[in-house]
Amino acid sequence: MTKAQVKAIVDSVFKAIADAAVSGAETSLPGFGKFKVKDSPAREGRNPWTGATIAIAASRKLTFTPAKAIKDCLN
Repeated sequence: MTKAQVKAIVDSVFKAIADAAVSGAETSLPGFGKFKVKDSPAREGRNPWTGATIAIAASRKLTFTPAKAIKDCLN
């Protein structure tokens, strides 16, 4: 395969993961791990410089959970 073909494939995989995340779906790559969206509720925090209380808005975050095979390779 050429470098351009491989780049197109990798880009399409990343686009599929991003599209699934936008819709809230989980994406699983067997043997590698899972990408899923996690909702983080609104909360109060502190400004470290002034100590003043600030409001932190609710948000959605993309999380990754590695597969057992990947964990085993690391340890």
